[in-house]
Formats: sequence, structure tokens, C-alpha cells
Amino acid sequence: MYADIIVDISHEKVDRPFQYRVPPKLQDKLEEGMCVLIPFGRGNKLVKGYVIELTEECKFDPLKIKEIHSMAQDHMGVENRMIRLAAWIRKNYGSTMIQALKTVLPARKTVGQIKSRTIERITSKEVIIAALGDAKRKKQAARERLLLQLLDNERISYEWVTGKLGVSGASINGLVQSGLIRVVTDSSYRNPVKIKAQQGMSMVLSDSQLRIVKEVLSDHDSGHPGTYLIHGITGSGKTEVYMELVEQMVLRGRQAIVLIPEIALTYQTLLRFYRRFGDRVSVMNSTLSPGEKYDQCERAKNGEIDVIIGPRSALFTPFPNIGIIIIDEEHEASYKSESTPKYHARETALEIAHMHGASLVLGSATPSLEAYYRAAEEEYKLFSLKERLTGGQLAKVHTVDLREELKEGNRSIFSVKLQELLADRLMRGEQSMLFLNRRGYAGFISCRSCGHVMKCPHCDVSLSEHRDGRLVCHYCGYAQPKVSLCPKCGSKYILGFRAGTQQIEDKLKEMFPGARILRMDADTTKTKDSYEKILSSFANGEADILIGTQMIVKGHDFPNVTLVGILAADLSLGVNDYRAGERTFQLLTQAAGRAGRGERTGEVVIQTYQPEHYAIVHAANQDYEGFYQEEILYREMLGYPPVSHMLAVQVYGPVEEKCKELAQKLAFLAGIFVDETEKKDKRMMVLGPAPASIGRINDIFRFIIYIKYEKYGKLIEVKDALEEALKEYQGKESVQFDFDPMNTL
Repeated sequence: MYADIIVDISHEKVDRPFQYRVPPKLQDKLEEGMCVLIPFGRGNKLVKGYVIELTEECKFDPLKIKEIHSMAQDHMGVENRMIRLAAWIRKNYGSTMIQALKTVLPARKTVGQIKSRTIERITSKEVIIAALGDAKRKKQAARERLLLQLLDNERISYEWVTGKLGVSGASINGLVQSGLIRVVTDSSYRNPVKIKAQQGMSMVLSDSQLRIVKEVLSDHDSGHPGTYLIHGITGSGKTEVYMELVEQMVLRGRQAIVLIPEIALTYQTLLRFYRRFGDRVSVMNSTLSPGEKYDQCERAKNGEIDVIIGPRSALFTPFPNIGIIIIDEEHEASYKSESTPKYHARETALEIAHMHGASLVLGSATPSLEAYYRAAEEEYKLFSLKERLTGGQLAKVHTVDLREELKEGNRSIFSVKLQELLADRLMRGEQSMLFLNRRGYAGFISCRSCGHVMKCPHCDVSLSEHRDGRLVCHYCGYAQPKVSLCPKCGSKYILGFRAGTQQIEDKLKEMFPGARILRMDADTTKTKDSYEKILSSFANGEADILIGTQMIVKGHDFPNVTLVGILAADLSLGVNDYRAGERTFQLLTQAAGRAGRGERTGEVVIQTYQPEHYAIVHAANQDYEGFYQEEILYREMLGYPPVSHMLAVQVYGPVEEKCKELAQKLAFLAGIFVDETEKKDKRMMVLGPAPASIGRINDIFRFIIYIKYEKYGKLIEVKDALEEALKEYQGKESVQFDFDPMNTL
């Protein structure tokens, strides 16, 4: 038996496993993920390594292979699971083992702990008075200042003494040697949570909320933790359910991970959890310094915190005994990593839950098709929360047909209805939110007169406009010349859409000169605390209208908002992506959910060129089930996830022809796996290669192949075969794999 072992991750340059012989004494004890001591290098120095694979195949001369020395006794817990998880990610998503390890293990940066020093008096006041007289006689002014302070204070901050008092380190050391004082050094962890703890009372849950809590805990306590999907309308109290579940797990001595999709959400969510759990909760996100991140991992390992909140990277917090993982707004695309390894937090959380014997709870007002499909197949347990906690009604929705507005001569980005309602809210002192749906910005071509979108005849995704005057499909490569007249109605108003939040702000200021307007987009949220400042000032009533992109519509709770305007609702329908309908429905439903969360009923205006599209019709009615039934039918017909799985093979390189050549070879290799004896509609499909949606970035050309098949394991086999073939490849091109991609390239 042989073991492939990767040397401790802190050796950054070691990017391949080394093979060692497994001694007879370890044959039955060794497992993947375990930490072992191995003789390494010429001097056979004992170093730590992690077992990433056990095999009977010897890859080198057996006489030259060294033997594992022993198992590392002090590395039996958290790290073992992390290495096993890295091996799972590497297998299921495609990457090098080192990339997977760097994803799951906390950053091992050399970050010193925060040191605080205190000067302590260790003798009586009488002795200090005598020393003070001595210092006066010898005119030792600095020593005199310090001794005077020590008469009244037994402990003084070292930094205060050297700073404000102006006493040198040499003077302090002199008093230490005289036996009058000692210097005590304390280490402390950085705590990124800047909220003052207010231990809050837990809320009284409704019957439907209690039913969820009881069932999840009952399954957990009986040793059968499961995966649960909470489908709750906006404002139905999902967060209260999460908090109760977390509290119950903490009482059982387990830890909890709560994932949220955006940094913008962290502050509001953290505030609610911190008021309930005090300083046993912390946060992990990209705005933390390396020192803060490292310290949160250490605090988690040492049992100083029970709950961590953050985006997908918080999933890898090294807790020793996780009891529950909660993924809020589980439909969000940001739960999928866009860099290698391209793991999805939902699937990875499921694996972590299995390792720890933990429960996994997913929650959303608009669940992803993947989660709802699995609930329908009874892989997940489905719960529904259909009433708002406040008892308020869902907002009244007005769908405005922009084609009619154009016919009536209104070329403004604001429909007449939206202008009237904005003026009404300003007069009544109520707040409004304007959401600009920027997805697919100017990428697709649509007709302003009839709403027709130029689509690929083979893939049912929109064609993208290229600068050379062609319209191209980025799934199969189909191309056609750009059109100047709409092929459906003959109108000349067929073009891409261009409008930004800045332009909307300027137009609003023209229309309503007295209105106080806040804007939240990539430009206004560049600094660390900018999200929090904008949201806080809007929550405090310092503005009448908040304009923004996706980041303003997710999870925020503003009771005084009674109007939400959705500008260009159908922009995201035109994105050349099979998920376009799902994304649009989710965005519109989430945006509509921001209105009327207080006592007053809210109104929503959806402005669109395609009011008859099923995603917009169902979003206006807040009807998820109706949308799901139509969307899943489309996915079944075309073999898209979640009914089937999809592997994207992305090829990058500096020379277009070489890049295309390699992509064609890989597509041919993938084609070998197609079983011609299977029914045509069940057969594996290999699409492409085609140029990526942005065919060249920084002079690097990009090609893509899509492989569709219902069995995920078979796609892993294809990925493994392509990886094996690439080991022999000598060119400058690079290849990435993406399973069930969230975004088309």
C-alpha cells in the first residue's frame, strides 16, 4: 500500500504529492486526510504531511520510496477533516490539490497577535515614596513622573507611559531591575465585530416557525440530521427560525455557520445575531484584514466563538464540532466560486454536514431550481412560510408596458405611473427604492416597439452583439449579421440598452429638485464601511429615495419604504444564459419584497418591454410555484440543470488558433464518452467549442465547451480523462473546469 502525501500547506511551492510506502503497522489505520510524519529531503528531516490518496500503484522505483514514519498525534481533528474536504473538492470540481487546500485551510500568514503591555507596581506605597525622593535628588525627571503615577495606580498601560508620560524603555527597565515594578504582556485576538453587545430577548415564534425548529432538532437528536429547504415569502421570519436553531445547537455544545450572500447584508444580519448571542458570534468576510481572518479561525478552533457569519468562505471556519449550517438566500449566484476550484457552497456545505453529522438548512423566498427540484424529489425536506410576521400584505404590483409608453410619446426612463407614485411618496414623507436591473447590460439586442429579443435558433439563449457587427451565441457558436430593423414588427428601435445609476440620479434631481437621494452601486461602495453608512443613513430617514443595483434588493428591511420601482425589469431576460428567466424572477420578487414591510401597504412598479413573459407575470403575482412549473419544463426539454448536469470546459491562451485547436481536441476526447446506444434525448451532448462571450481579455483568447449529461459521476470521469490528457500537453494554454456553471463565459 502506498500513500500520496502533500507536504504541509505552508510550503507554498510544493504543488505535487510525494509517494511514501505505508508501513504494516499503519495499513488498517491510515485514511485520506490524516496528518503523518514523513522523512523529507536529503537529510530525512521529519515533517508533517497530509495523506491525499491511498493506492496500490507504485509510481516510482519501489527501492527509492521512503516509508511513512508515524501518524501525527496532535493533528487528529479539524485539519484531518479539512484535508478530506479539499480532496473531495479537488475530485468534484477539478483543480490541483494545492488549490483545493488553499481554499479550505485558513490563510497561514505570519500574523502576530495583538500584544498589550501593562506596568504593575509590586511593592508598597512607602517604598515608592522613598524611590520618588531618590529620583528627585538625582534629577531623574522621567522616573519621577512614572513613580508619581504608580502612587495612585497599581496598573498602568505601557503604551500610555511611553507615549503620554514620555518615559523611555530604559527608565522602565531600571525600575524593573530595582524590583519596584514588573511588565506584564497579554495577547489578544482581533475582533472584527464593532457592535456593542445587548443581550436581546428571543422572539416568540409562530406555530409554523416552531414546527420547522422542532422537526430539524428532532431529526438531529435522533441521529438522523437532514437537509431542509425553507421556502418563506419576504418578511415571513426565516431569520428568527435560524436564530432559534442556532441557539438550540449551541446549547447542545455544537457550533453554527450562517452563510449570507453579500457583504452588504452582513451588518444587519450580524446585528440581530450579536444582540442574541453576544460576543460568542463573529464574522468572516473579504473586508477583514489577514490578521482579523487568522484570529477568527484561531478563536473558532479554541472554542472562543460558537457562531460565524459570512459569505461562502465562512464555510471553511475550522470549528471542531459543527451542528448546523444555514445558507440564507440560497439561490444567490455568489455562493458559486468564480475562481478555481469552482465549488458551490450548497454542495460543499452538504459534504461538511455529512462529515460532522450536522443539519443543513437552506432558506429563500425564491429558491434555486436546484434546491426546489431536490425537495420535489424528496432529497430535501420542504417547509413553507406563507405569511408575513408583521401581518402586513404583500405589495400591490403594477406592471407597466414600456412599448405603450413609447407609443404615447414618453421616452423617459420613468413611466408616468412611477412618476406619479414617486411624487405621492415624497409628499407623504415615505421612502422609495429604485432598482436598476443591470444584468446583461447592453449585451443583447431587443426591440423597443414590440419587445422582441434576438435569440439563437439552437439554444434558446439571446445572441450577444459583437463589435464586428455580428450577433453570436456563446453556447454553440451560431452567428448572424446584426439587424437594423426588427424581424418581428419592422421597427427601427432595435438596439442595446444603456442607462446607469448616475444618469437615473441626475434625472431624478431634475424632476424632484427637493428630494434627498442616495445611490448605492460599485462606485459609492468602494470603502470598507460604505455599505453600512449608506444603509444606516437610509434606515434613519436621512434620504427619500435610494437608487441601486442588485445589492439594494436583498434582505434589507426598511419599514418606511412603501414604493419600489424596478427599471428595465427585462434586461436580465436578455442575458445569453439559460438561467435568465430564473434570475429575473428572483430579482423582481426580491425587489418587490422590499416594499410595505412596515404597517403601511407597499406598491411596486415593474417597467418592462415584455409584460407577457412568464418570469415577469409570476414575479408580479409573487407566485413561485407557477414560475417553477414553467421553468422546469423548459429545463427538461433542453437538458439544462437541475434536470441534467453541465460541465463547462474553459480554454485560455495567447494564440487564438492554438487555443481553438486545443479546445477542438478536448471536445473530440469528450465525444468518446457519448454512448450512441442511449436514447437521443438521454444521450450525453457535447456543444462547441465556441468563443466565450468575451472572446479576448488582455490579449488572452477564450474558448468554451459545454458537456450536458444527467449523471454527475460520468461528467467527473470526462473531467478526469481530460485532465490526464492535459498532463502530456506542452503548450501555453490553460484549462479550467466548471460544473453546473452559474454564469456563462
